[in-house]
Amino acid sequence: MSELTVFAASDGSVPSLQSSDHATIANALSSVGVRFERWDAGQAISAGDSHEAILLAYKTDIDRLIAEDGYQTVDVVGLTEDHPDKTAMRNKFLDEHTHSEDEVRFFVDGQGLFSLHLGDQVFEVLCQKGDLISVPANTPHWFDMGPNPRFVAIRLFNNPEGWVANFTGSDIANRFTRLEN
Repeated sequence: MSELTVFAASDGSVPSLQSSDHATIANALSSVGVRFERWDAGQAISAGDSHEAILLAYKTDIDRLIAEDGYQTVDVVGLTEDHPDKTAMRNKFLDEHTHSEDEVRFFVDGQGLFSLHLGDQVFEVLCQKGDLISVPANTPHWFDMGPNPRFVAIRLFNNPEGWVANFTGSDIANRFTRLEN
């Protein structure tokens, strides 16, 4: 189940908001400029389907976002708990960073925890299967896929080079929740 927890950036121990209600999550994130949607596949898909089949299943929503926001490339990425480099891959995203473009992820399967540092608050968004999150360009954030990752995600990019991080040097991410599977 998707979940939003909001904390003061100075204290990650007492939430000011916590919700598993999709409408509440979407409204709270929209108020700070973050898109959060639920998508349904346009056709049946199952574990192990090709990237092409996955993209075709969500074509209507993908095409809508491309038309609205001008994304240039779309791909599918996945990671499983038996991947030999899972620890290094997890660590790559755990420090606060920004991107010069939106970071758009749709969870076809599995889960991931996005933490957004917005002013004096941290918004922790547990994304699950069926969730789309779009973190606006230049938003400080970090991502945790957990110690035993299992997800398949569709990514949309404005920059044909794909994911490029600009690390902030802040240690804030170390003071907040980690995703423990």
